[in-house]
Amino acid sequence: MDKELFRHQIEVAARRKKAKLVVKHSKVMDVFNQEWIHADVAVENGKIVGIGEYEGEREIDAAGQMLVPGFIDGHVHIESSMVTPAEFSKAVVPHGVTSVVTDPHEIANVSGIAGIRFMLEEARKAALNIYFMLPSCVPAVSFERSGATLKAKDLKPLYQEEEVLGLAEVMDYVSVEQAEDDMLQKLLDAQHERKLIDGHLAGLTDRLINVYRTANVQTDHEVTTAEEALERVKRGMYVMLREGSVAKNVKNVLPAVNGKNARRFFFCTDDKHLDDLMAQGSIDEQVRMSIKEGLDPFIAYQMGSLNAAECFGLKTKGAIAPGFDADFMLISDLHQVHITSVFIAGELVAEHGDYQPNVEKVTPSPALLNSVHPVDIHEQDLALPITDLQKMNVIRIIPNQLETKLEQVSPSAMNGQFVTDPERDLLKMVLVERHQGLDEMGIGIVSGFGIKSGAIATTVAHDSHNLIAVGTNDKDMTKAIETLKEAGGGLTVVKDGQSLHTLPLPISGLLSDQSAQTVNESLHALHNALKETGFTLDFNPFLTLSFLALPVIPDVKMTTMGLFDVRSFRHLPIQST
Repeated sequence: MDKELFRHQIEVAARRKKAKLVVKHSKVMDVFNQEWIHADVAVENGKIVGIGEYEGEREIDAAGQMLVPGFIDGHVHIESSMVTPAEFSKAVVPHGVTSVVTDPHEIANVSGIAGIRFMLEEARKAALNIYFMLPSCVPAVSFERSGATLKAKDLKPLYQEEEVLGLAEVMDYVSVEQAEDDMLQKLLDAQHERKLIDGHLAGLTDRLINVYRTANVQTDHEVTTAEEALERVKRGMYVMLREGSVAKNVKNVLPAVNGKNARRFFFCTDDKHLDDLMAQGSIDEQVRMSIKEGLDPFIAYQMGSLNAAECFGLKTKGAIAPGFDADFMLISDLHQVHITSVFIAGELVAEHGDYQPNVEKVTPSPALLNSVHPVDIHEQDLALPITDLQKMNVIRIIPNQLETKLEQVSPSAMNGQFVTDPERDLLKMVLVERHQGLDEMGIGIVSGFGIKSGAIATTVAHDSHNLIAVGTNDKDMTKAIETLKEAGGGLTVVKDGQSLHTLPLPISGLLSDQSAQTVNESLHALHNALKETGFTLDFNPFLTLSFLALPVIPDVKMTTMGLFDVRSFRHLPIQST
């Protein structure tokens, strides 16, 4: 800020000049003292310059509504919404989210540095404040088949981008524990740049929490119980309560939050589909849920704003006070979080659920539009030999959780081959390498999907994003793989050899180049198509499927080389010996 602008700000704060905007007759939330202030709020050049009695060139009568700070999503993968950052803004800003901290490791696993720079450039077109953490584990573990590999030297130049706040979720705990050279360099580079380091401590022991804290990892969003949360807080970590489309942990973790430790907690969505964001909300849903569960509303709103800002060093975000950015909303109901209007930098960006700014059409580089290259797959390629004498190792999904269970079940075979058994909910799953055209495909058995016929497939398969499919028969699974190869990536539902509906995701096989509204309509069409497969359960099968390829979350996942036991960190045969 130059001296004259600075002088002008002080003149307005001192009431010697009118403010550009004054919000009158509101109850102002003080997240510091946790009380209400009955006063005007003056805004000049995107900043709050005063709380008290002010006159403005433009005045808004809040008519007794509450003025509260805009919400901050502390950890989100925008790619999971399947739209670009500007289109993502349309989904979350009307829900009061004015800032997000994103980790672009999904697109980085496919398109490397070019993918990260694409997200940075597109984020600058959004009204939403979008900050970045640099992907720490591309690929997630060394043996994964991703489209790119990012070393410390690749990431280091990106710390010079002003939106970059630190190093994103460090998930390769083996590399951290073993103090492997490149991982150490990534951690040291972040520390030298005085940046934050995010953690990913899914299912880790107290000993490994100590290792992570010694490595200066400061946050964790993979907590699933109150006990886990308290173990991290007592070691000086921040804990994010997560509520995404698959992982729904708020209610289980919330009992850990109390008046003494609440400042160490805040909210995140992590991975949430666009249709869920638009229908259910984002951080507003978590604040609403927490209040309903008995949390003091002031603490809930503080966790939704100030706590995340302080954790990430966003010194002018998260509160209604002079010197803070004018990112706020007017609400008519504190407990239900009924949002009337949303402001970012003092500009109205959403009113009664309608997003106000114009969004220009995205123009990705050709390099990001040609990323799906699996080998040709035929029905006979999906054969899975088993014997009648040995039990099968099966992935048992846990609805609305990222973790799975390893089960041994009696075989389901015909002529020496596994046959799907919808009655026992035993389906076949395949993960096909799709980046380099390698003849590499993992085949396994999964339980808990509840699909009675047909198949589904997606090129969104965390974190390496190979092509993953699950189904009741090889014909439909083969058709689903072929459909996504032709579409250049996406999601599809197939039955009786025909695609019932496909959502194309041409940008790195992860993002649509269409509007949020178009993608939302297509997602609804996908869910309707799912009903024709007999799916009736209460979870998102596409997101659940996508996380079955992530070999850093226990107990067992699928890689292109087959079943992988995360706890023992080794591949497993289909049948136990």
